[in-house]
Amino acid sequence: MSHSPVSGISVVIPNYNGRYLLEEILPSTAEALQNTNLPFEIIVSDDKSTDDSISFLQSFWPQVRITANEENLGFAPTINRGIFLARHSHILLLNSDVKLTPTFFQALPRYFENSDTFGVMSRIIGWDNDIIQDGGKYPSFHGLKIKTSGNYIPLSPDPGHWLYSMYLSGANAFVDKEKILQLGGFNEMFAPFYVEDYELSVRAWRFGWKCYYDHDSICRHKESATIKSKAKKNEVNVIYYRNKMYLHSLHLPATSLWLWHGQLFFECLFNTLLLRFYFVRSVTEYLRHWTAIFAKRKSFAKLAAQSGRELLSLKQVTRIVLDDINSVETKRLR
Repeated sequence: MSHSPVSGISVVIPNYNGRYLLEEILPSTAEALQNTNLPFEIIVSDDKSTDDSISFLQSFWPQVRITANEENLGFAPTINRGIFLARHSHILLLNSDVKLTPTFFQALPRYFENSDTFGVMSRIIGWDNDIIQDGGKYPSFHGLKIKTSGNYIPLSPDPGHWLYSMYLSGANAFVDKEKILQLGGFNEMFAPFYVEDYELSVRAWRFGWKCYYDHDSICRHKESATIKSKAKKNEVNVIYYRNKMYLHSLHLPATSLWLWHGQLFFECLFNTLLLRFYFVRSVTEYLRHWTAIFAKRKSFAKLAAQSGRELLSLKQVTRIVLDDINSVETKRLR
């Protein structure tokens, strides 16, 4: 087994108007880092907040490194800025609404003893309770459609069996800096939000690297308030379905992609009949960026060729992950 030591940790936190959240999570983040006895840093990447996030950090957390966007760019561009500034060998990508437990990092460095480890995510429980919100991610297809949700937990965790995860949640992903930089970070086409963590992990898997879920490492998540405005929900739906289309178009093989486009045409008709015009807008947005998507497909294939790697197909990745998950007793959460 080749060794890829964790020599230091950079925590990258994207922030938008999250001053009150930073006030709650930074003490626990610092405590968890101090418990590792490794060099560390905390980077807050601010997405042009209009609250006092930056002045709060400057006054009360002067040791935190700050990078600030000049305009509001969304999740992927914002977190990428922090990733590209990271000084240490491994990076924890941490949402501002996620609080680490004191022993969060304890079980994680061992995964990087394997040179093909891209990263590992942890169990996510409630902010004020122990209800599991997220576990490991299992993959599934409905026809040609990739399902991006699905969580599982092991019923009898075995520390000797490292559990695969189809993707690493952007809320808490502990990754090898060299590998995420080689992949170019998150795909900024997915801004402002949604599905970018799934797509990054798919690239890692297809590149021949592995993503894991550790059940013993725990963090707490403060769930956001329900979106009440119908107009707001529609805007979110436009982005979500558009980004799902990006994911398919970037990673389905050519033959499946053409068949999927046929399926998409009928879905568009069906949603129009149901007056779900947000879906039609998603399709329009997706088609408008087809040239950029095709360029991304080509550049990823070129990167693999230059690295001497043969890309795995999405079906191959799915089979690898499911075979591992099905080899142990698990519970599907949703």
